[in-house]
Amino acid sequence: MASIFEAAYLEGDNPRAQSGFGGDEARWETARRPIADAIDRDGSFLDIGCANGYLLESLVSWSRRRLEPYGLEIAPELAALARSRLPHWAERIFVGNVLDWEPPQRFTYVRTNLDYAPPRRRCELVVRLLGYADRVVVGVYNEQRHERPTEELLRACGLEIAGRHDVPHPAKPAIDYRVVWIDS
Repeated sequence: MASIFEAAYLEGDNPRAQSGFGGDEARWETARRPIADAIDRDGSFLDIGCANGYLLESLVSWSRRRLEPYGLEIAPELAALARSRLPHWAERIFVGNVLDWEPPQRFTYVRTNLDYAPPRRRCELVVRLLGYADRVVVGVYNEQRHERPTEELLRACGLEIAGRHDVPHPAKPAIDYRVVWIDS
């Protein structure tokens, strides 16, 4: 999977495309800025699946809090792109698989998507992240407005949702961009 995403992302001609996003800058901000609502104090922020680092770069500018950005990327060439784009954070961009990577420190925030793990290991993923994060932010992004499958899965894992932020999708009335977070 990493090689498929890596090739597609590297073909992108702008930072959003190289982050796996197909829309314009306004849509990027609408879809991703809700992550900043989970940031309630200064601290370190680890982006799982950071690609070229554009989300980290965006969050640092959007957040009202001071963030120390870190990234973990499974695809070495994408991590190299992030390091070249963001040389001042190069030593904070790691290569590894989130399911077995050993972090160098505890983080205030860790952002992930559940699809970074096979369905049978998604609870394991979030529980593992809670072992080295004060707050895990799950970037759901697109869900049916009146359904909460990500929250249902997390509750089935025995986890309590600490917060959520929904933003209506600008072109699809039945869809919300959504993030949820869990505190350790």
